[in-house]
Amino acid sequence: MTPSDTPHEPGTDDKGGKKTKPVCEFHGAAQACVDAQLGNWSNGKQCYMRREVPQPPPGDYRWQGHTDGSIWACVREQGYDEGRHLVTEWVWLPGEPDTVVIDPVTLAYRAVAEMQLAPPLVKSAPGVGQIGLVNMPVWLWVEKTENTWGPIVRSASVPGLSVTATAHVKAVNWALGDGNTVRCEGSGTPYNKAIGIKDSPDCGHRYKKTSRELPKCTYPVTASAQWDITWQSTLGDTGQISMTQQAATQLRIGEAVPVLVDPDGGEVAAPAKGGCG
Repeated sequence: MTPSDTPHEPGTDDKGGKKTKPVCEFHGAAQACVDAQLGNWSNGKQCYMRREVPQPPPGDYRWQGHTDGSIWACVREQGYDEGRHLVTEWVWLPGEPDTVVIDPVTLAYRAVAEMQLAPPLVKSAPGVGQIGLVNMPVWLWVEKTENTWGPIVRSASVPGLSVTATAHVKAVNWALGDGNTVRCEGSGTPYNKAIGIKDSPDCGHRYKKTSRELPKCTYPVTASAQWDITWQSTLGDTGQISMTQQAATQLRIGEAVPVLVDPDGGEVAAPAKGGCG
């Protein structure tokens, strides 16, 4: 069932209760309560209301100085015959609009906002401040919390309708900074010294070149957590939402340098240093 369908009208039930058909009017004339593209009709605003997704950035003129609530597109048709056209007005609201029919998709995004999904907590071996070696294993993983991995469940409601959303990370895509990417279906395995020099069983990489010539002498690494979100309303509507959260780190990769020792007891021949010091 799509959001433009009206599974139950306000004042109805499945047990023979009294049915009251929603009344949507534009200057006294009958108006469709739902438009699949424009949103749901508001008798008070005399337009179709659709919450902007994503919301405008802070400081955008549409916020009118507000820091809470949300921004809605208020769309109505003006003109007649060949001159008919749509006009959009941006409206700030502290809560829900007075639409006659409630859009479950809007509530689904409300529920997702309540989750406060956060970027992944990136971990690696070698870690930040340490130096790995060319052709040696690099382990990658993320720490699991409710907001960075899931599963996490939140709901949003208005009178007569509630939507529950469930979210979890489906996979993490690692961009390693050397042109390679690694997709890890799980969170990865944390490394500990007892493991020794072995490849990660599920999420790792081996660099073929040092990071000496790169800015800050490190490879820029980005972890993109792919969230899979499903939602269901109390009226039977269902849907899916995909979101991505990113976090960055840096990995310094060097190379093992042979040390030359004077057999007659002289000083160690110091290897030439690169730009990394």
